[in-house]
Amino acid sequence: MSKITRRTLLAGASVGLMAPRAWAQAPSEVKVGLLVPVSGLYARPGLVMRHGAEMAVDHINTQGGVKSLGGAKLKLVVLDSGDTTEKAKNAAQRMVAQEPDLVAASGAYLSSFTLAVTEVTERANLPVLTLSYSDLITDRGFKYVFQTSATAGSQAKQALPQIVKLAESASGKKPKTVAIVTDNTGASVASAKSMREGLLAENGLQLIVDETFTPPLADATSLVQKVRAARPDLLFFLPTVISDAKLLLEKMNEFGLGQGKIPTISFGIAIAEPDMLQTVSPELLQGVLTCVASWGAKGHETLIAELKSRYKEPWMTQNAISTYGDMWIIKDALEKAGKADRVAVADALRSMDGGPSKYYPLGEIKFDEKGRRVGAGMTIVQWQSGVPVTVFPPQLALAQPFLPKN
Repeated sequence: MSKITRRTLLAGASVGLMAPRAWAQAPSEVKVGLLVPVSGLYARPGLVMRHGAEMAVDHINTQGGVKSLGGAKLKLVVLDSGDTTEKAKNAAQRMVAQEPDLVAASGAYLSSFTLAVTEVTERANLPVLTLSYSDLITDRGFKYVFQTSATAGSQAKQALPQIVKLAESASGKKPKTVAIVTDNTGASVASAKSMREGLLAENGLQLIVDETFTPPLADATSLVQKVRAARPDLLFFLPTVISDAKLLLEKMNEFGLGQGKIPTISFGIAIAEPDMLQTVSPELLQGVLTCVASWGAKGHETLIAELKSRYKEPWMTQNAISTYGDMWIIKDALEKAGKADRVAVADALRSMDGGPSKYYPLGEIKFDEKGRRVGAGMTIVQWQSGVPVTVFPPQLALAQPFLPKN
């Protein structure tokens, strides 16, 4: 009996010693980060990014979690990047210090925030997926940054020929002159830079007004006066802050340039945020186009309906759909890695070779040597009857685009 007892005790002790190893290999939950603005000037888009991430994590967990980790559930850890690059960098430092078991993260809204954050996460070998646009994000030789959106330069290159065709179709003549009014945030600067440095000339366009401002604007009068004096065929209008978009649109209307008098094209989602309708009338927004990396489109109807029902959001912006997709990419990387380890997850992201993407326009779930999604497309969204709807590319469009005759 004593021998049996000793053997039993030793067997039990062996199981006990092995348990931590089994736990390490197949945890019950895996932490993923979301570093976005939850306070300050950009809290609203940050909240929508959180909505997208929460929906994705819930769907992943409901459908069985990470199967290669024994059904481990994802746990979303949300951190506040604040509303300045300094706050965003400090938040990233807290994230890597306080959450050492994060396997990956998504963030951080503005390109300037993402540039600062990824300086920190790169040193910690933490893979970060981002919807931010700036070409600089993936031009620094970093190995742990993955850009799911088309870069600003790529978006401008894809969009400009479509805008020119649309304007020519509307007016019967090809546009020749353009104005650029942009803020100095990272993505806006990158979009404007690519246009100035060759894209406009390639499309037969002459830049006759070129103005850059620092948000938030106190007064848009001088900017709009320059546009009115020049009367360009197209206005490229790149605010990042809703209050700036409101000031500019209202001043344009006051000066007789609003409601479609000059075809107005933006880059980025600020101009198409739901909050625009709280401060700007649908009439002032009618016909305004914006070129974005992603948007709720054909094929996303079920997700759009859930977002409306669950969070009372009137439509699905890039912030929701792209962050939703990021969580699924992280989940797939975990499946491929087979362990909850950030370096292994990064390796899995680099070696992904999937087909057409579900949650981003065109392209594949595959990253090149810089960390850019291969073949990443873009969408063009237009305000029509109080709603910004996808009008390009045709296979994702929910409506036909139009431009006023200038």
